[in-house]
Amino acid sequence: MALIDLSLDQLRDYRPERVEPEDFDQFWAQTLSAADAHPIAAAFEPVDTGLRLVSVDDVTFAGYDGQPIKGWLVRPAQAEGPLPCVVEFCGYGGGRGLPHEQLFWANAGYAHFLMDTRGQGGGWRVGHTPDDGADGAGPSINGYMTRGIQSPETYYYRRLFTDAVRAVQAARQHPAVDPARIITAGGSQGGGISLAVAGLVPDLAGVLADVPFLQHFRRATEITDGYPYKEIAAFLATQRDRVEQVFSTLSYFDGLNFATRANAPALYTVALMDDICPPSTVFASYNHYAGPKEISVFPYNGHEGGGPFNAPSQLEFVRKLLKDQAVSSN
Repeated sequence: MALIDLSLDQLRDYRPERVEPEDFDQFWAQTLSAADAHPIAAAFEPVDTGLRLVSVDDVTFAGYDGQPIKGWLVRPAQAEGPLPCVVEFCGYGGGRGLPHEQLFWANAGYAHFLMDTRGQGGGWRVGHTPDDGADGAGPSINGYMTRGIQSPETYYYRRLFTDAVRAVQAARQHPAVDPARIITAGGSQGGGISLAVAGLVPDLAGVLADVPFLQHFRRATEITDGYPYKEIAAFLATQRDRVEQVFSTLSYFDGLNFATRANAPALYTVALMDDICPPSTVFASYNHYAGPKEISVFPYNGHEGGGPFNAPSQLEFVRKLLKDQAVSSN
């Protein structure tokens, strides 16, 4: 894949106008308030995985509308808590998988809470959470990008972002987790969810957003034929009279509008040959991000981003972040 977007110099200055609904804050306050009417009811069931250096809990908690959401909590077996916790969200189409697939953060000495993704998990990694009570009855095409897109109230990502906020609440209930040291993380869709949570939860310790999806929707649909953004374009190719309605709905879920509300230190990753999450959409989010921020740029990579080269940077970012916060609190 060749370069598909603006030059790096242009990207660093790219800060497009945001399209923000007047009732954006009210919409999300009401959505989360309705979710809070349901007890989080986080249940942690120990699982014998045969792995002796980590402890694993099969997690169930109440997400959007009280619906059960699954997850894994993995932590060092002999570590003394409470531990900082990385709450991670899955990439598009994937679910929480199996517990032995996700050992990176526990091996680094942190608790790791991996949220399952409702209705997904039939693609590249298995999931265990159905999209119960889906209330968007309008037409859609395969995938999740147009599910319930007729209105913000019925859109799929209203449910998923609410689940993600509730995942942070669930992680904070475990006695081995330090509720003051929660870092959200994810790649692609997971990176977009991580940023949405950062805009909705004001007291995170940090944010990791690796090649984040769900940013600057309209530009993405105009400059790439890559899926999943292509789902929106394909939908509008037949629903010709719904263009403005669709982008009105998406404005309630655009990462740019969450980024401007986020205050936790963030580390973004962007790849300049990424035709799935084009670099200008990532930089648009990064340049609007209100909190302290850094960005790692990989000029010759696609949607894999930094791949294995990204892990040491994330570890160092988290290590330094938690050290600085411990010093400032003394």
